[in-house]
This record gives sequence, structure tokens and C-alpha cells, in this order.
Amino acid sequence: MAPRSNWKGYLKLSLVSCPVQLFPATTTKERVSFHLLHRDTGNRLRRKLVDPETDTEVESDEQVRGYQVAKNEYVVLEEDEIDSVAIESTHTIDIETFVPRDEIDETFLDTPYYLTPDGKLGEEAFAVIRDAMREKNVVGLGRVVLYRRERPILLEPRGKGLVATTLRYAYEVREDEDYFEDIGEPEVSEEMLDLATHIIGRKMSHFDPKRFEDRYQNALLDLIKAKQTHQPVRVNAAPKPTNVVSLMEALRRSISADQDNAAAPAPAKAKAASAAKAEKAAPEPKAAKAASQPKKAAPAPAARRTAGKAAPKLKKAS
Repeated sequence: MAPRSNWKGYLKLSLVSCPVQLFPATTTKERVSFHLLHRDTGNRLRRKLVDPETDTEVESDEQVRGYQVAKNEYVVLEEDEIDSVAIESTHTIDIETFVPRDEIDETFLDTPYYLTPDGKLGEEAFAVIRDAMREKNVVGLGRVVLYRRERPILLEPRGKGLVATTLRYAYEVREDEDYFEDIGEPEVSEEMLDLATHIIGRKMSHFDPKRFEDRYQNALLDLIKAKQTHQPVRVNAAPKPTNVVSLMEALRRSISADQDNAAAPAPAKAKAASAAKAEKAAPEPKAAKAASQPKKAAPAPAARRTAGKAAPKLKKAS
């Protein structure tokens, strides 16, 4: 069942418009979250808003929003007054301009949504706008009011719909020069660069978001399960990388370790195919050959075959 939309309005291109709706493209529902409890009673705690002068709890019907203009001085706004502020982008995403996708700095991307037609009547106009963007290979830029804030929004075709990503304003993005200007420019030797690019070549693959499981959350769930079943809690110390004494030696060891891993049978055909493709794309550099070429190395034990016997099957890693 599809989630409920959190915005409904119109998508507009010049005089063409159609009813649309926005759905959140991401969710945090599966994240581990905690509640605050009273240590002695085990009861869940709740927060109270208290007037610091009178030390009394303020009920929700007595709460009001205020904008600070000076110390201890506020302009009070009622909810209906805030709701009365309506501009065009409150109900309409007007596509103001189109740009090549690669011109948009990834730092400005904020929150993704899925944009779909709201009902059958709007599908034709929606399809025209979507397919025209795809034909010109551009993305659209407009504005939308979400959660009482107007945000720039990027629209790009995906499948039968559009991905709508809110953008940060220029004043919200910090200049990278403020952080990068003090980084030195050491001269990198050709041999070290050769080794590093070889390592990158061996690790080349394709992006698969399922490859990155949330290991921290899994560890938390194991901890919760252990406590729930009254099992002993195992405390794991996070490994820390050692200081690099010799960068060249670290690069050589990295290549040697990668070659050892490549010699072992891959647990899945896809991994083996990916490794072979990366190996073909990245030829062995001169420095790597000199550093890691073994002297007539014996075949890996898992790859050996005895006469008349098939190699034993490896157990699938859990």
C-alpha cells in the first residue's frame, strides 16, 4: 500500500498544468529508536513545556509561536495568521527554468520526493512535461511550499514519474574554500600514484545500495536481543587504524592483501565477474609487479583439485 501524499497541488509549465501529489521517497521507520524511561519504575517519560518564571506547565491551548526581534522581545503569531500566508508555490509547482543535470552541485540536494499525477485526468499533461524533459535531457527547477517554508525544487524524469528533490538555498551551503584552503599540496611520486590507481582499479564495481547494510543498527539489535533473552552482553572494541609509518609500504601491502583476497573463491558469481572486469580494466602497474609478484606461488588450497575428486563445497557465509 502506497504511503499517503504529504502535498497536493498543481504542476505547471507555461499554460499547461495538471494536478499532482508528492510522496516522501525515503523513510526512517526502520531505524532503531529509543524512548526515555524512569530508571527505577521503568515508566516512559514525557516532556513538559514549563514557564521558567512561574515554574508551571503550559498546556497546548496556551502555547503560541513568537519570533524574537530583541532580547526577551517577541512578535506573536497565531496559527491562523501563519496559515494565511499563501503564495503561488503553496499550491503550484511552476517550472521556471530548465538546466542540464550535471550543472547542479550535489551539495545543494536536500530531500527527495516522488511526484505523480493526482488522478487520471492529469496523466496526459504530466506525461507531456515528463517526456519533453527527457527528450531535451534536462531537469526542471521550480519552487514549492513544504512545512511552511518555500523551497527550490528540482524535477527530473524517472520511469513513469518524476523525482522531485528540494534544494538548499545558497546561504545554507558553506563555501568549500573555507575548509580546503589550508590543505597543502604535497608532490605525489609517480610510483605511489601508480600503486594507488591500481588499488582503485581492483576495487572498481557498480553502485548497489543493498551492499551497504546498517552494521551499527544490526549490532544494536543484537544487543537488544541479548538483553531481552538475558544472554551475556558482548562488548566489542571498535578497531582503530594504525598510524602509517611508510605510505609506500602501506600501498604495497594493500595490493598484496587485495591479491590474496582475489585468489580466494568468490562467494557469488557476480562478485567474481565484477572482480574480473575490474582486473581487466586496470592493468598491473610496474610498481605493483615489483612489489607483489610471488615466486611461483602455489595454488590456493580452496582452488586445488585432486585426481578423481571434486573440490568440497564452501559453506555460505552468514
